[in-house]
Amino acid sequence: MGKPGLEQCVLNAIYEASPDGIMVVDEQGIIVSHNRRFIEMANTPRALLRGPDPGSAIGQAGAPILAAVLENVLDKPAFLARINLLNEHPELDDCSEHQFQDGRTIERHTTALRCPDGRLVGRVWFLRDITEQLQSAESIRNLSLYDRLTGLPNRRLLLERLNQAFNASARSGHGGAVLLIDLDNFKDINNSAGHAIGDLMLQRAAERLLSCVSPADTVAHLAADEFVVMLVDLKADATGAATQAQIAGDRIIAALAQPYFIAGQEYRCTSSIGAAVFTDHTYLAEELLMRADIAMSQAKKAGRNSLRFFNPKMQEVINTRTSLDADLHRALLNHEFCLYFQVQVDSTNRALGAEALIRWQHPERGMMAPAAFIAAAEDSGMILPIGQWVLETACAQLKAWERDSHTRELSLAVNVSGTQFRQADFVAQVNAAVTRHGIKPSRLKLELTESMLVGDIEEAIVIISALKQTGVRFALDDFGTGYSSLQYLMRLPIDQLKIDQSFVRDLVASKNARAIVRTIIAMARSLDLEVIAEGVETDTEKQLLLGKGCGLFQGYLFGRPVPLRQFEAELKNIWHYEPQRSWVD
Repeated sequence: MGKPGLEQCVLNAIYEASPDGIMVVDEQGIIVSHNRRFIEMANTPRALLRGPDPGSAIGQAGAPILAAVLENVLDKPAFLARINLLNEHPELDDCSEHQFQDGRTIERHTTALRCPDGRLVGRVWFLRDITEQLQSAESIRNLSLYDRLTGLPNRRLLLERLNQAFNASARSGHGGAVLLIDLDNFKDINNSAGHAIGDLMLQRAAERLLSCVSPADTVAHLAADEFVVMLVDLKADATGAATQAQIAGDRIIAALAQPYFIAGQEYRCTSSIGAAVFTDHTYLAEELLMRADIAMSQAKKAGRNSLRFFNPKMQEVINTRTSLDADLHRALLNHEFCLYFQVQVDSTNRALGAEALIRWQHPERGMMAPAAFIAAAEDSGMILPIGQWVLETACAQLKAWERDSHTRELSLAVNVSGTQFRQADFVAQVNAAVTRHGIKPSRLKLELTESMLVGDIEEAIVIISALKQTGVRFALDDFGTGYSSLQYLMRLPIDQLKIDQSFVRDLVASKNARAIVRTIIAMARSLDLEVIAEGVETDTEKQLLLGKGCGLFQGYLFGRPVPLRQFEAELKNIWHYEPQRSWVD
């Protein structure tokens, strides 16, 4: 055999010097040739690739890259089927990427190897390490989307995420908010202490902002002293979303106001925040930022170190709520809460008990009904100590009534919030209150709403059953207005259904209301449950309810919610109460 020609030598040199790994297989899938780069990329000794069946040695070599790139070669039937497909469709080639645990990404490309007459005689495999290429592309992308100083998203990425948040909000029904944050006196510090100190302050501020929000939220850096926080998954209503935004804003203001210790010096920098809430998903991202910017200017004009909302009416609502939150914390300490009592009677107007309704004697706003402050108590967490106070006060009142022959048979219904009901030690709290005051448990009735039970019916059953064993009774309030389901009603160990006043109010004029009430009463009877109608205001309503089988009532026709002394006076003078065994036994 003669020496190879110059052309063949050049081809061999190119083949071996190629930056790509190259492997040639014949039409039967047997490896015919491979260059040095292929061996390096496959991380497999050359000897293991010799012979008709290199696959037997791959497991010994533990070469994951080789296993991946040879997956078709080693599976002969699949490879031959692929060749047949390529014969039918010569234009087809294989190209794929493989990412490995060591961080490398290998691009695999195969092409048909044909004779001059077009006959397929094998395949050529090219392996290219594109790790650096991908990393460079990612670096370029990061430069265009992230701030180099803080590593936070820049304006471009923020706008992208805002549009994504709008779409997600439209699907889920949740609200969101944008908080535009300006560091009040940062420019003075930056000019006097130097840009190096200023850069460190911005980096520290970024870290503090990230610690104030959830992973789903976004913190972005727009300019030297301007940051944006995008809050998502807030409440669906504007007031609820704004309340949550206010809480987050207060947390941010407190965090940014803490001193910065840099290079042995202490620096302080407060912040002004403008907030814009979105709930109807109709805003453009730039428009929302503009609104937040207007609100931020208002915060600066108001003296800085504060938060303002774009909507003046919303700001008024939030100011009221913020003031209310502070007042709620003082109300328990100052004994500003009291209980009002609304009588519950039977068909003969005999008083059987009452519902205890909380009132707040606010020092400036006067007497406040629950609707004016319960939502604020829920949001602030004050609903738990307030609920405990109501329970303790109700039990103390039941004990006082037990000492009088005219009131010892009365029961007392207490409303329980969802937050209170879901506490891990709720059962223990109720049992402790009953024991502490020494009352008969059957005189205490806890009222729950349907919406409280929907989230986890199994947990609700466990809680109710545990308290039922001690004798405490349960009523399902506002029945028919929410998630009424015969399936869960059959499983709940409750004692009483309360027909919502909205149905009672429409009894005279609405055939549908009468049908609903009739159905509720029939369903309760079949489940051996008591039924009481609330909101009864006229004798006509009472008679209609009696005709449908309801014999227990509560409403203005019999008495409004009144203070304890007035309730007890009316009990003696108006309602012909006769001490005897009542329905609660």
